[in-house]
Amino acid sequence: MSSEELPGTYTVSWTDMASGTQADYEMLTPAFEHHARAALVPNLLGMLDLLKGPTLGYQVDRYEHSLQSASRALRNDESVDLVVGALLHDVADGFAPENHSEAAAALLAPYVDEQTHWVIKHHGIFQGYYYFHHLGGDRDARSLYAESPHFDACVQFCAEYDQNCFDPSYTSLPIEEFRPLLDEVFSRPSRVPGVAPAREN
Repeated sequence: MSSEELPGTYTVSWTDMASGTQADYEMLTPAFEHHARAALVPNLLGMLDLLKGPTLGYQVDRYEHSLQSASRALRNDESVDLVVGALLHDVADGFAPENHSEAAAALLAPYVDEQTHWVIKHHGIFQGYYYFHHLGGDRDARSLYAESPHFDACVQFCAEYDQNCFDPSYTSLPIEEFRPLLDEVFSRPSRVPGVAPAREN
């Protein structure tokens, strides 16, 4: 259903937001939220599809890497939040290669628990433990976060669901297995406050 098909939806008469009325914004906000929510999981799956293709020297592409990560997490009975985080931890590679961890975490922030958000946000520097020293960097850069209550969880994530997920012989679950989990997580009320105050009934 498009926003135009929502009851009470109309096209505003103005071209600059300063001219909008309360009635306009009371119509526009739910119309956008309805559209955005309905399209969210399909859009995320489309972003994952962008990781298919070149292996860039690895034995699997980034899409298979993501499926392996999520499959291992699901088979280890991790939380729904962490499984979804594992599936999407590199989803920003295609549009935010310099800060993919932070970008992926920002996508997840409104919907997942605090620990999963923190782990995905910092997994890039923690993953560096396995290779930074080969490039003249500090493999222990993650020690900057040693006081975080989520430090050990991030170490575990990288050890079990990231650095080892480049195996062409591993049998990953198909993406269809994760669709119900994505639907569950991304149908939750946002835990990040919006810019507009909630209306009281």
